[in-house]
Amino acid sequence: MHAGVARIDHIQIAAPEGCESAAREFYGSLLGMKELEKPPVLRARGGCWFQCGSQQVHIGVERNFQPARKAHPAFAVLDLDKLRETLQSRGIPVVPDDDLPGTRRFYTEDPWGNRIEFVEAPA
Repeated sequence: MHAGVARIDHIQIAAPEGCESAAREFYGSLLGMKELEKPPVLRARGGCWFQCGSQQVHIGVERNFQPARKAHPAFAVLDLDKLRETLQSRGIPVVPDDDLPGTRRFYTEDPWGNRIEFVEAPA
């Protein structure tokens, strides 16, 4: 009998030590995710957490950090074109992808080079 996995609770994205300010700017200010308070016992590990819909995004400090160039989260956004313009206006690279018929999407990188996908949320 299987465990019956119900949903994704959170994803964790690795980042280097000292990542918190850049995480708050990118995931908080730029993408509009609300920062969550980490439990006191976990604060000493560094990083920060954000609310993303009913799930969470945890930015976790990893020793000997190497960015994820293939594995990635995909975030659904309401206005893909506006996000693309915002990213490009800040000098953040945007890589279009039309390989999935019927889906508007693009890729970018977070402040540490991790691959991030954005897909247009259904109207």
